[in-house]
Amino acid sequence: MIDLKKGDSIYTFSDGFTDQIGAKDHRKFMLKNFKDLILEINQKPMSEQKEILGNTYKNWKGNLQQTDDILIIGVKI
Repeated sequence: MIDLKKGDSIYTFSDGFTDQIGAKDHRKFMLKNFKDLILEINQKPMSEQKEILGNTYKNWKGNLQQTDDILIIGVKI
């Protein structure tokens, strides 16, 4: 059981974002970078988080093809 409090956030996600190849150096975004990004933005409103995640993804991917489906679900208690 997880003890949640008002203001806590829960995230679940597929590996699509983390496995995306980046245009600059052709490396995957990686789980550590994704976790760091979530920790950096988790106190912002969900709508702003969505925008930041979308912009980060687009900038990372650049002109390369999307390599996988992406699913990110965030819930703020």
